[in-house]
Amino acid sequence: MWLVFALASAVFAALTSILAKVGIEGVNSNLATALRTCIVLAMAWGMVFLTNAQGGIGSISRKSWIFLILSGLATGASWLCYYKALQIGEASKVVPVDKLSVVITLVLAFVFLHEKVTTKSVIGCLLIGAGTLLMVL
Repeated sequence: MWLVFALASAVFAALTSILAKVGIEGVNSNLATALRTCIVLAMAWGMVFLTNAQGGIGSISRKSWIFLILSGLATGASWLCYYKALQIGEASKVVPVDKLSVVITLVLAFVFLHEKVTTKSVIGCLLIGAGTLLMVL
């Protein structure tokens, strides 16, 4: 089931890039990010209440709070940079560079989460990196 959600995420991320590139024209990238974030916030809280998950807030550990806050800050920084890059660059070049996050995530997962380094993961990272270079140069 995770694969279905991951594929849906990829489709929505692709739509996000195209819709954002069109929508950001003539709009300050920081303002556009803030507007987009309000929509994401409303959707996320809507799902919390729709699934009746709001009761779990009190049971979130201090460690989880810290890492969720840090993740939120990283997401905000990513979105601000992404929208600025989309505003001044071509979507067909910005998006592949943004997807280098896959390679960076794998490296960080190996180093900090001690996930297993496999031949497939190394080859995948190399191919993603090479593909990004081909698309950007």
